[in-house]
Amino acid sequence: MALSIELKILDPRLPGWGFPHYGSALAAGLDLHACLGEPLNLRPQAPPALISAGIAIRIGSLEWCALILPRSGLGHRNGLVLGNLVGVIDPDYEGACLISAWNRNPPDAADSDIVIRPGDRIAQLVFTRIERPQFAIVPAFSQNEIRQDRGFGSTGIAAADPGGDAGRAAQSGERREHSPADAR
Repeated sequence: MALSIELKILDPRLPGWGFPHYGSALAAGLDLHACLGEPLNLRPQAPPALISAGIAIRIGSLEWCALILPRSGLGHRNGLVLGNLVGVIDPDYEGACLISAWNRNPPDAADSDIVIRPGDRIAQLVFTRIERPQFAIVPAFSQNEIRQDRGFGSTGIAAADPGGDAGRAAQSGERREHSPADAR
């Protein structure tokens, strides 16, 4: 059974802009429109602007939440990203959905300002399942020979060489120590 979400239209212009609308038949994200009264000029590296998406939702299930995400093309090509990177809408939140829009462009770049017009599709809303685990408070973690406390690039970035030392170690289950050269 499909998830049923209650949605309130807070801005009467949304249906005229085609909302609700997915960009394609298999798109994961529902396009969110900038519900502005007039065009907004975002200067590069200025503080983010909170823009109304013109909707409120009630998820109603503790197993789901919604994420407000940037639209990939706008972020990659134009520099328009979210000021909070990802907006999480908890299942119990029923207020207006807001988009934190930020211009990540460098100030000295040509055409670095971003103009957002009323109705522009500037973000997307994605629904995802959530799990709230039970925590076991422990004085020490159970034995783990694989990962330990290394992180932030400790596994390197080079492609695996199935015939090399790392590939043979992985296939045999051997543990291989990492050196700084592995991070190349």
